[in-house]
Formats: sequence, C-alpha cells, structure tokens
Amino acid sequence: MSAKYDTLGLNYNQTRKADPYLFERLLSLLEPSKDASYLDIGCGTGNYTAQFLQKGFRFIGMDPSQIMLDKAHAFHPEGTWMLGAAEDTGLPNASVEGIVGTLTLHHWNNLEAAFKELYRILKPNGKLVFFTSTPQQMEGYWLQHYFPKMLEASIQQMPSLETLENALTRAGFTITATEPYEVRKDLQDHFLYCGKEQPELYLDPIIRQGISSFSNLALQEEVHSGLTQLKSDIASHKIQNVIESYENHLGDYLFIVAQKTTVHAS
Repeated sequence: MSAKYDTLGLNYNQTRKADPYLFERLLSLLEPSKDASYLDIGCGTGNYTAQFLQKGFRFIGMDPSQIMLDKAHAFHPEGTWMLGAAEDTGLPNASVEGIVGTLTLHHWNNLEAAFKELYRILKPNGKLVFFTSTPQQMEGYWLQHYFPKMLEASIQQMPSLETLENALTRAGFTITATEPYEVRKDLQDHFLYCGKEQPELYLDPIIRQGISSFSNLALQEEVHSGLTQLKSDIASHKIQNVIESYENHLGDYLFIVAQKTTVHAS
C-alpha cells in the first residue's frame, strides 16, 4: 500500500485538495473539541488534517507513505505527521478522542485488525467518522460504460457496508449514523467519481494520476480505448444519455459514524 501511494504522492496535491463541503460534513459529524486530540488515519498529504488544524483542533495525520507525509509536512509544518497504518498506529491506549478517515478503508490490509487497533487508541465514547463508497454505490457509476474492467477491480477492493458493520461491531463499536453523499459540481477533491457531472475531467492525465483506480488498477489498453470513446461522446453530447442511464438514488459515497461504547472490545 505504501508503494502505491508513494507513486500517487508525486503529483497528488495538484488534484486532491480538501473539499469545503466534505470537510464541513466531517467536522459536523465528528463534533471535535479543541481541548482533545484526534487522528486522521490514511491522511495522504494532509489536506483534510490541515483544515482541522486551521480551525484550531489538535490532529495527528498518519499515513503509510513517507512521500505523502513529507509533502504534508512541507505544506503544513505546524502539524504532527506520523508514519503508520490503521492496523498498527503505534499510539498509546485511549490517546485520541476521535478518528476520521477519507477514502482509506479499501486500502487497509485487515479490517478486523484495524478496527481493533482504532478501538484500542480511542478513549471511551470516542467517535469514528469515515468517508467511503460501497460496492453497490459504485455499480451505479457511469464510468463502467467506458472502463468496465477498471471499475470491476475497484469494486472488488471496496468493503461492503455489511462487511464494515460486522467488523466494527466485533471490535466493539456501535454505528450511530450513515449519510449518503452525491458528487457535487463544485467538488474540489478529484477522487474517482469526481467527473460524474463533468466527464471532461477524466481526459486530463493529471486528474487520472491522482486517482488510484486509474493509476494502479486500470489496464492501459482499456484506458486508452475508453478515453477515446469518452472524448467522442462528449463531443457528440451522447455522454448525457450514458450519464442518465446510470442515475440512481443510492448516493455516490457514504459517511459512516461509529462510537466506542464499551470499555473493552469483545
């Protein structure tokens, strides 16, 4: 996983900026206190961590990629940046009041071990807030029309909501809320489905470089042919028919909120 994000980290900050709306939802769902400490797990180059820091909250940014952390430190030297993974944070027991993670769950090696580790470092009644996508939601992405094998590989690595619920429950957490999110036209964080309403974004190689599905999962032959067809469909406006054929009410991504409700995990 660190090698994957070492590669992504080369130009990551050009396209993966903290989105104001997503940050406000993270802030609202976490409800952090300025006299407590928090963790952003899988923080990447620290864009969302930095938003919390700028609001006066105490946050640790943690990531398995040293290249990502070096960029985070260069842009935000006031932050605390640590090399680590969800399965092994190296933090003391009950040392943080809450944890956030954006589009990181599918990169973890072991969900069970990771949630047990996060349970260990959380204080009683501490809260988790994750932003992710489910396989069911991703099946509704119109990207499948142009890049079916890439989407299949992306969906396969994404844990289902049921899998997440079971792993969280076994670790001792209680899920307190889920909130669907639909991609907005003013989205500033250019992750996988950023071009839902702006398909021309995918024609930009810098945008694709910052998306792990394009950078690490896609077959270049499929990407080339898919982009050729996409460019043609944008020019002819056929793309609107494709987009409309994938419309659904599942949401594109999902916020999951869970709480540590007992002293010891079962």
